[in-house]
Amino acid sequence: MGKHYDVIVVGAGSMGMSAGYYLAKSGWNTLMIDAFDPPHENGSHSGDTRLIRHACGEGLSYVPIALRAHELWNELQKQTNERIFLNTGVITFGPSDSLFVQTAINGARQYNINTKTLSAKQINETWPGITIPDGQIGCYEPEAGVLFSQNCIRAFKRLALNHGAELKINSPVMHIDILNDSVEVQTPSETVTANKLIITGGAWNKKILDDLDLKLQLQPSRQTIAWFDSNDILYKSDGFPGFFADVPSGVYYGFPSIDGTGLKIGRYDNGDPIDPTYYNKSFGSYVKDEKDISGFLHAYMQQANGNINVGKTCMFTNTLDEHFVIDKHPKYEHIVIAAGFSGHGYKFSSAVGEILYELATKGKSKQDISLFKITRPSLQPENKEKVFNKARGV
Repeated sequence: MGKHYDVIVVGAGSMGMSAGYYLAKSGWNTLMIDAFDPPHENGSHSGDTRLIRHACGEGLSYVPIALRAHELWNELQKQTNERIFLNTGVITFGPSDSLFVQTAINGARQYNINTKTLSAKQINETWPGITIPDGQIGCYEPEAGVLFSQNCIRAFKRLALNHGAELKINSPVMHIDILNDSVEVQTPSETVTANKLIITGGAWNKKILDDLDLKLQLQPSRQTIAWFDSNDILYKSDGFPGFFADVPSGVYYGFPSIDGTGLKIGRYDNGDPIDPTYYNKSFGSYVKDEKDISGFLHAYMQQANGNINVGKTCMFTNTLDEHFVIDKHPKYEHIVIAAGFSGHGYKFSSAVGEILYELATKGKSKQDISLFKITRPSLQPENKEKVFNKARGV
């Protein structure tokens, strides 16, 4: 039997590395285990950048967590020379009756977030690189922007290790035994034990949890992102915002051209369900890899619809309702689970790490996480086909 720890974190990606930092910073003897070497291209943090919005169209319950997350990102920035956040502003737009857009507007009002509600004409005049039709509106948040996802993980990693955490890389978890007041975690090289366990394995969560007889409905999906050769006069990050579009053709998100890399865009829905261990990672393998996103640019940002500089694939792990799972195991108080971040979780990962630390060490969080209960009906086995279809955008 190997070393004993206070807490083992299985999965040291976005949420796990953050949790490891807050645990180690507070004096908990912590081991983080990852199947790869984070940051890496096998997690949902790949692709360099992520949007952070505070007026969250996903639901009002997310707003306080987003605000706390940004406080923690600012704290992280003070502790590293890596670029963590770039203030570009973010415009969320779509038809005036879009629930997503209306929720963002309502959230901003309820939590006194600095935003402007703009008409199609105002959006088109403010940013000549955007052309949206009459009848659509936008919620512009000037203090939102872009997180550099891999930089964030590197910074949390360095700080966690400096505070005494340990990290096992290239160590896939082979088996977990849950005892009444402890756990045993087996890797290819050894078995380690701990009083507490945090499971945050991203797209591999389903397999890990299935082995623990906790059959949550989680579906990894293959998504694509691309950087398009675009006019920096129109789309450069010092004058063009990040964007989230809930439009009739689908749901899209994107980033201004940063350091001349071109406008980056991805489609949020219409992914292909996959096994995370075996899927085609090559961008362009399917016609829709480029077609889905170039079609949006042709309709809304014609002058960014040039050649593709770089195309990549990434993974989302979807729940049916697209809400997260952040909770203790329903049978074991010393097991904490974070899963199903459904393509919109990265911006929260600093705050989610803090929440996981609180759940593991104090049994509860100061944040309201009741929306993310593990026992909610939409996660149960009878809804398996619905989750499968959700990942496909059906």
